[in-house]
Amino acid sequence: MRKPSPHRSLISLLQPYVLIAPTLALVLMFNVAPAIRTVTDSLHKPARGLNAAGKPPEYVGLQNFHDLFDEGHYMGARFTRAFRNTIVFALATVGIGVPLGLLLALLLNHQQPLLGLWRFAVFYPSLLPLIGAASIWSFIFSDSIGLANALLKSLGHPGLNWLGDRNLVLLSVAVVNIWKQAGYFMIFFLAGLQNIPRDIYEAASLDGASERQQFAALTLPLLRRTLLFVIVISFIFAFQTVEQLQALGEGGPADSANLLLYLIFQNISERQNWGYVNAMTIVLIGVVLAFTVSNFVLFERDDGNR
Repeated sequence: MRKPSPHRSLISLLQPYVLIAPTLALVLMFNVAPAIRTVTDSLHKPARGLNAAGKPPEYVGLQNFHDLFDEGHYMGARFTRAFRNTIVFALATVGIGVPLGLLLALLLNHQQPLLGLWRFAVFYPSLLPLIGAASIWSFIFSDSIGLANALLKSLGHPGLNWLGDRNLVLLSVAVVNIWKQAGYFMIFFLAGLQNIPRDIYEAASLDGASERQQFAALTLPLLRRTLLFVIVISFIFAFQTVEQLQALGEGGPADSANLLLYLIFQNISERQNWGYVNAMTIVLIGVVLAFTVSNFVLFERDDGNR
């Protein structure tokens, strides 16, 4: 039997690495290198003074992170407020948007007249650009001619300052996100529901299980993976909210509806805040990563205990 030449063996060994080299180079260039630069810059502050432009940044260690969580610091006061707003905003959008998407999927998973039209009507908001959807809701929330206040006034209520009241503006932004994303989540739940064999429900009905019991004992456990995926992407979407704030008060008044990513956007052009911007980016990534990993761990543990 003829042995392969060493030259041919070397080519076979290197071939997979040569094929992935272009992709690997792009990943290193556009993902890994910026990530390392972000971590490095978060540990420095730009030099200050009249001749600061030519000076290297000053290494400050974790001081930028300490300042962010110090409410007495000019950036810390804004960061802590935006961080709390983002957590509340994420919990609201996940806690309402995900169950609403599941409810819509359950309602539209049965044969009925104009089923395709109903599904499209629910899904359509997710097709709109974020800034376009926010502009629509900016008109709805308008003080004088807005549809929301027109409805309230028809019921005898004087109306509300949806985007100017500190107690309402964060809720108003959350409503826009929930309205836009519920139909998107519905698609995933519909796909999950349609992959569940109907024989299981027929057997449960023969055993006398009610629809509520079937939902708790069959539907939810079998949708576990889909539910995990939707919760994770919903949380990530909440932390990526930025465009709609441009049309819904720009995080005001007094940062009462400002969110973390939009605060980064507001400060990224200020050279003196570069260290804080990179530190905020790391905090943002860390929170999303921790939430995602914890959800996977909890769901995998539950699956292993069944």
